[in-house]
Amino acid sequence: MTAYLKKAELHCHIEGAAQPGLALILAQKYNVDISGIIKDGAYLWADFTQFLKCYDAVAELFRSEEDYALLAETYLTELAAAGTIYSEIIVSPDHGNTIGIGSDAYIRGLAAGIEAAKQKTGIEGRMIITIIRHMGPEAAERTALYAAKRDHPLVTGFNLAGDERMHTVADFSRAFDIARDCGLGLTIHAGEMAGAFSVRDALDHVRPSRISHGVRAIEDADLVKRIADEGVVLETCPGSNVSLQVFPDFASHPLRALYEAGCRVTLNSDDPPFFHTSLKQEYEIASQVMGFSDDEINGMTRTAIEAAFVDEPTRARLLAAL
Repeated sequence: MTAYLKKAELHCHIEGAAQPGLALILAQKYNVDISGIIKDGAYLWADFTQFLKCYDAVAELFRSEEDYALLAETYLTELAAAGTIYSEIIVSPDHGNTIGIGSDAYIRGLAAGIEAAKQKTGIEGRMIITIIRHMGPEAAERTALYAAKRDHPLVTGFNLAGDERMHTVADFSRAFDIARDCGLGLTIHAGEMAGAFSVRDALDHVRPSRISHGVRAIEDADLVKRIADEGVVLETCPGSNVSLQVFPDFASHPLRALYEAGCRVTLNSDDPPFFHTSLKQEYEIASQVMGFSDDEINGMTRTAIEAAFVDEPTRARLLAAL
């Protein structure tokens, strides 16, 4: 059992962390019929395309700064109860514009929730601004320019998410250049719904310090060696990968193989209630199903903090807490 282990998470989409119970409360608040996306206390979807639609429908239930403060505070408090000392949430300012409150209010609400959770539990949190592949390169560059101007102490990273089957990584190079130039840490979704080539493209065109997922690098031995040699950190999400059938089961998941090959790996929940998981459960899976020792799992947590997009005094304090 891993309940007593300290935990850290680098990869969770904040709207994807909303429990069905919270979604139902907001649906009642705004008089929205969500019978098509929640049944018997669980989200309904059957494949990646349907998952994205369900995710978007849940995201649309959050409509005010206060809603977002509640979401971030609820999720981080839940993490802290499981022994988590650090969390990075993936956020989308574009969604703030979509729902009409604007990017600034969206970030402000989430920041308030992060601060409230920290005051209650001590958990440290940061935000990673994400661009969305299927919204295209022009929208991505606008978001990158917003991120570059948005000098908020809790906004420390930049990511690319969305449907990996649309556009090429090279299409988003300029957006990442903007983010890099303003000092944001870089990570990018690759090697999840698309194969090893997408990880190679990400390394070639973006040069990130981390890859979100990256597990399908296992399809290319030379690429695995490159990831290990360059020290790129993989934000692995086994529960998500099995739910989305990237791999049929945990026995065929490559986390152990990547670890044995010298890759720097971490444990993450991605969109936990959508995939019937949690960060606590990901640690349990690593221990009980994949056979990692407590020392090995502690090493993954240390890797997460070493790779975290935080200032050095915060990193030192978090490492000391391990």
